[in-house]
Amino acid sequence: MAVKVSVVIPVYNPGEYIEDCIASLLRQSLPDDEYEAIFVNDGSTDATPARLDALAAEHPHMHVIHQEPSGWSGKPRNVGIAAAQGEFVMFVDNDDWIGDEALERMYDYGVANEADVILGKMAGKGRPVPLALFRANQPRMSVRNSGLIGSLTPHKMFRKEFLDRHNLRFKEGRRRLEDHVFVAEAYLLASNVSVLSDYLCYYHIKRDDASNAGFQRFDPVGYFTNLREALDVVDRHTEPGSVRDMLHRRWLRNEMVERLRGQRLLSLPEDYRAELFTEIRKVTEERFGPGVMGGMSPIQRAVVQLIVADKLPELEKLAESEAQMRPVGRLEGLAWEDEKLKVDFTAEYTFEDKPLPFRREDDGDHLDLFTELGADVAFALDRSSVDLVVRERTTAAEFYQPCQLTRVREENEDGSFRFFLRAQATVDPETGANGAPLSSSIWDVFLRVNIAAWAKTARLGSLHPDSVTNSRRGSLTGSPRRLVLPYWTEGPGNLSLDVDHATSKFDREVQGITPQDVTLDGRSIALPLRLDPAGTEAVKVRFKSPADGRSFEADASLEPGDEAAVLSAELPAEGLAGRRVRIELGLPSAKRGAPRWTVLPVGLEVAADGTAKVVTTASVDGAATASKAATKAARTARQAAPRKRSLLRRVAGRIKRTLVK
Repeated sequence: MAVKVSVVIPVYNPGEYIEDCIASLLRQSLPDDEYEAIFVNDGSTDATPARLDALAAEHPHMHVIHQEPSGWSGKPRNVGIAAAQGEFVMFVDNDDWIGDEALERMYDYGVANEADVILGKMAGKGRPVPLALFRANQPRMSVRNSGLIGSLTPHKMFRKEFLDRHNLRFKEGRRRLEDHVFVAEAYLLASNVSVLSDYLCYYHIKRDDASNAGFQRFDPVGYFTNLREALDVVDRHTEPGSVRDMLHRRWLRNEMVERLRGQRLLSLPEDYRAELFTEIRKVTEERFGPGVMGGMSPIQRAVVQLIVADKLPELEKLAESEAQMRPVGRLEGLAWEDEKLKVDFTAEYTFEDKPLPFRREDDGDHLDLFTELGADVAFALDRSSVDLVVRERTTAAEFYQPCQLTRVREENEDGSFRFFLRAQATVDPETGANGAPLSSSIWDVFLRVNIAAWAKTARLGSLHPDSVTNSRRGSLTGSPRRLVLPYWTEGPGNLSLDVDHATSKFDREVQGITPQDVTLDGRSIALPLRLDPAGTEAVKVRFKSPADGRSFEADASLEPGDEAAVLSAELPAEGLAGRRVRIELGLPSAKRGAPRWTVLPVGLEVAADGTAKVVTTASVDGAATASKAATKAARTARQAAPRKRSLLRRVAGRIKRTLVK
């Protein structure tokens, strides 16, 4: 069978980090004879070459090519392209990994949409990825009218015939931005580019030692010489005008302006700042006209103004001010509605922990803070937005949730005004992952706050009124049913979601139940739980005797209540009499396929005639411990008694023998 995908992996001294990459390639859903992995070892000096040779010997679809060190990733990737037998070529870095179905899904999607380039949804662990690009599947895209230019890393799938027809190859040698040159040209030449967003395909990883090539400080002269080559590619394939300006804007914004803002600039040594500023100023004056700057945000235009005016000191003061600005989210409400979690919140930016004071002028809204620095720009507050994002803690996969917002202005006495966003997001655990269910895991909740010139991320939950704490409850959702529990993280107290008992948080949720909360009516028992069922839920309870380990299981129901859900169950007709028993709650679990049991802090003491009273679980366990201790003592006494009698007999026998003599 023809090879569908060739995965090319440039390799240089990855150490243990390559193991996750290898494992993900071996787990692919494509049959082994439909894909291949080509590891190009670029002169590694660690144990990796031997590891790859052993891998290739064991798996026929895993190949390794050894070569002398070339200094960068360009040549290894080109060697991999030349060796590739697949219809498509996928590039993966040796310290990253891919989803188990990534190759199959990206291949099928590309074929279905006749794409020359396919982008699969990315997750960044310690590394930025273009999240907005992957909000939804986009089968037909062009770099000329989309956000594709924001994603220039090579971790994509390319049609092999397309690469060969246009002789598309990476720049070789020790250099920067060779991937920008390659990907930008591929975008501009492609007949179609497809974006697959409903499956997490690529995991972009920052090493614990931060030794990834992209995190190393660069030589500004060499870096911006290479950046000009990317601009040259755009100029070759476009005419002067709005499209070229839009594409050039990506490099001015991301590679230049953003390096000279806030803490990113302030963290650099002063001499390096000056060197970086000088090179950026050269490129700005050489290559970017008014049309490029015109499409940028107000504060980015202000930074460009200071660059062109050769005002590094003012730029540093602006960076100091920006470094003190923080996005702040306040959680205002949590409620379940039709098995969906409604999250009410507000979001704004603060300066020195106070709301930013905007001032209305004829040409728009201004900040005195920046006017004083010579960066007088008008902000378009009516374009401000906020998104609620859930991030899976293990993989860093992120998904936007539906959100409705209102823009609010509150006038201050001095004529300035506070600006913030009021919003409600809807988190549906069964569709929240781009139409798929949220996986059984911990999901942290973030806000992406875009106000005026700033687009940053903030955690949500640490600021909230008591009413939110009182209303915070879990719920059973989906089919099969599973628990989704909003909770506060340790320390800061931010909002996270435990989906399907990923933690033991629910065990702690029930600890506030006391015997006084429990109702006994004949052989029926009822108690409150911090859950919010949409209707009657069928669950299980188990009555377990710690004294002898016997347990008695019963059906139970979970009913909506005013303050909490009410758990109701019938006591077993037989078996409990004369026993002290724990009560265990069994909530459904999709991942287990069976109830997940939680010991409640209340139990039962049942008399011989079947009448019962509610006691604490501690007293049940204490009584069981005391009973076991008494039983053990009695057993020890019984075992010791024959030995004592035997000793008396032996003594009596000796006395008798002595008397006889």
